[in-house]
Amino acid sequence: MLDVLGLEPDDERVYRELLGRPNSPAVLLSDLLVLAQASVDKSLSRLVEWGLATRSSDDRFTAAPPAMALGALISQRRDGLRTAEQALVTFAEEHRAAMTGSSITDLIEVVTGVDAIRHRFLQVQQAAGTQVRSFITAPFVALPPDENTAEPMALGRGVLFRAVLDRAVLAEPGIITDAIESLRNGVQLRVADHLPMKLVLADADLGLVPLAVTPAGEPGAVLLHRSGLLDALDALFETVWRSAHPLELSGTGVGSEPAVTFGPPGPSELDRRILALLLAGLTDLTAATQLGLSPRTLHRRLRHLMDMAGVRSRMQLGAYAVRNGWAEPLGT
Repeated sequence: MLDVLGLEPDDERVYRELLGRPNSPAVLLSDLLVLAQASVDKSLSRLVEWGLATRSSDDRFTAAPPAMALGALISQRRDGLRTAEQALVTFAEEHRAAMTGSSITDLIEVVTGVDAIRHRFLQVQQAAGTQVRSFITAPFVALPPDENTAEPMALGRGVLFRAVLDRAVLAEPGIITDAIESLRNGVQLRVADHLPMKLVLADADLGLVPLAVTPAGEPGAVLLHRSGLLDALDALFETVWRSAHPLELSGTGVGSEPAVTFGPPGPSELDRRILALLLAGLTDLTAATQLGLSPRTLHRRLRHLMDMAGVRSRMQLGAYAVRNGWAEPLGT
């Protein structure tokens, strides 16, 4: 359990035994744990060095209180991780600077073979700090969606996942079950009638594009670093995302089976009413009251509309809504 802090299994066993047996000599611990004396001595030295145990003048040992000793160790590790994160930012900036003016071979890496593509596919998701966007088409080259171990880990870090599925993928065995699980976990899914390619984007820094099978019979892919080509794929994803049909969960009440349903490709009637009221000059609170919504619900709907439109501010959303006819209610 404490291996994440750098403790060996024997260290943890000795520390646990000391918690219930303060002021114990090493020989007693060796007998109780059925460990070699040399192993116990090594663990005790490490525990004393790390402040997890104290040693008396007559060579007896007592465990330091966990809340104090382990808390201090956890804080040290947390500080170390923060330092590593800062170094990561610095290294990333140095890498971006080095990539400026680089040759094509520095910006594009060719990957061949299923294992290599799978490895890069997981790495791209692990490298994401903000969002992962993907086009999912059949057949699956690296691994099927339900075996994507990097997704739940990235979701746990707060990374946003948005994926567009080719409609044909919905016929794949088990894909609906996987879609339900993804939607429950916060993944945003949409469906397009046809996707031009497979694609995975990590933030605006990395992209993986699987290619056709090589003449030798192996699947291939290209890993793209920040470049004009990656910017084009970024724009392509957002264009397809805006026109694709959202997938939503339905039937999640008590006693009902969850199912995946298609949502409308554009804003709902409620969304249009929200936009119309706000563009008319009403405040958030007044608009929410008029529509019988809580301010939190209204803000959540606005965030959804901004994602749908691919914009980052309310001003941009308003302009987009006017240009695309979103501002007029669908009914009275």
